[in-house]
Amino acid sequence: MNMKTILITGASNGIGYHTAFRLATEYRCRVIAISRNLERLQMLKSDSDELTRSQAIIPVRMDITDYDLETLLHVLDQNGITAIDALINNAGTLINKPFQALTDDDWKTTFEVNLFGAARLIRSCLHLLKKSNQAHIVNIGSYGGFQGSQKFPGLSAYSASKGGMAILTEALSEEFRQDNISVNCLALGTVNTEMVQKAFPGIVSTTQPDQTAAFISWFCLNGQNFFNGKILPVTLSAT
Repeated sequence: MNMKTILITGASNGIGYHTAFRLATEYRCRVIAISRNLERLQMLKSDSDELTRSQAIIPVRMDITDYDLETLLHVLDQNGITAIDALINNAGTLINKPFQALTDDDWKTTFEVNLFGAARLIRSCLHLLKKSNQAHIVNIGSYGGFQGSQKFPGLSAYSASKGGMAILTEALSEEFRQDNISVNCLALGTVNTEMVQKAFPGIVSTTQPDQTAAFISWFCLNGQNFFNGKILPVTLSAT
């Protein structure tokens, strides 16, 4: 069986780190790991190499809000990557402020990272996704951006950006259907990550990043066999 090539953003911490590690070690995928934090990416690569000896992690220091994605395309070319089997748009930012305190810059930053950067990356990698036999784009959304879910004060910008990610998912699933590319969105509930702890000091979540990563990894490789254009809540909450 051919080695799958997976590209994941936000790979230096939390869910992204654990997902990249699991894909490389348990599923023996080649993982293009993107983050602004090269030091953490090197740690990820070292941890993976030590376990598998396969050098499956390809670290790429990049800011997805940068309009110039030539660095990424150059790395892919250098490593002989001619197709991408799955793209996981995991990078995200969370600003916890009352609506009236949110500045224009807060809104711009939130949407640049959570929505526009993902859309830009999909557009840049589309030609490589088309070369896969059955490509899968997995957008990491939020339960806060899921229609009808309970919303929380302070998260208007974050929830709106993740809601946009959900609609983008539905739209692209139809647009890419003829290219055999599936697009799904996982609307995650609260996970005990550094981002959540920073935004909500003292909050306690029973769901850990490695648990969520286990599901995302499996879904990335298998979910397209069951779903397309779906927004799937991944949470223990009933509200």
